[in-house]
Amino acid sequence: MLEREHLNERNVMINFNQKTNTLNFKRPINILIVVAPYYTDISVQLLSGAQAECEKHRANIDVINVPGALEIPPAIRLAHENLNYDGFIALGCVIRGETSHYETVCSDSSNGLMLLGLRGANIGNGILTVENVDQAEKRANPAKMNKGGSAAYAMLSLIHYEHNITKKN
Repeated sequence: MLEREHLNERNVMINFNQKTNTLNFKRPINILIVVAPYYTDISVQLLSGAQAECEKHRANIDVINVPGALEIPPAIRLAHENLNYDGFIALGCVIRGETSHYETVCSDSSNGLMLLGLRGANIGNGILTVENVDQAEKRANPAKMNKGGSAAYAMLSLIHYEHNITKKN
């Protein structure tokens, strides 16, 4: 992968090397992982991948469970507004069924997370939206697609950018 350079509003160069996954933090960061464990085996794998990625960066991790994917954005909003977390990871799985409920849950949970992100929360979205259990297992498995780890890395990258752009340490 290529090294990328980014300019912030003060024209300060920020380097991000995707190949080496270099993210440096000057202080320990605090992360909340919000899990909707409806599909327990899938959630355990997503959580494992996310925790491993956070531990690589020596993050302090708390984990809470909520009933379903629709409850993840409100839980993150409450924590973002009232607690001292640097970032949040949303983990869960939505598998298409026979009704239109799938589209509602996928759309509303994703839109809720995006709105929170646009309002300043550093969020990694690891809510799988799949057609079947086989797809979910491949995506959740840390030895395969590791979407939990990917969501954690996305969130860590946002925190890294925030700290470098705003000098928030």
